[in-house]
Amino acid sequence: MDKKPSTRISLAPETFIILMVVCCGIIATLSFVIFDTPDPSSAPQAITKSISQGTTMNPPAQKVVLSQTVPLSTGDEPIDQLFIQSGCAVCHTIPGIDPAKGREGPILVLGINGPKRLADPNYQGTATTVREYITESILNPGAYVVPGYPDRVMPRWYGKKLNAKALDRIALYLEALP
Repeated sequence: MDKKPSTRISLAPETFIILMVVCCGIIATLSFVIFDTPDPSSAPQAITKSISQGTTMNPPAQKVVLSQTVPLSTGDEPIDQLFIQSGCAVCHTIPGIDPAKGREGPILVLGINGPKRLADPNYQGTATTVREYITESILNPGAYVVPGYPDRVMPRWYGKKLNAKALDRIALYLEALP
């Protein structure tokens, strides 16, 4: 009797961590939708009360939270928590942010590397300052792919999940790193 070889998927630890962060984000988003709805067990009592009083029941409009509207952070967090909640610390090493020891993305020392990247002939973006480059790297990660790192590792949806305040604080911090 022939046995089929078993197929086993093996993930690098960094890939597994990225997958876990994305899954946690999805679960958190779903929890907003699930737990922000009224308690369904109270509906029979409300309907019975409405019928006995001879009134019609108009349920309150439910607040719909779409995953696109749930930010990764508010921008008000302490700077280390801002980088952690935003997911930056999973892939990048960021000086001054202790948990940020990622290896999937480049080390974020943009005070030194930012000007070099802007001058690189492979740079395809529109930024003219380091701060603009940092913002552009989050909003449009394909404008410049750091040599030695693959394209499409940086999520393309980050810009949609960070509000202006969080984005500005991230850029300000990274621009100041030597």
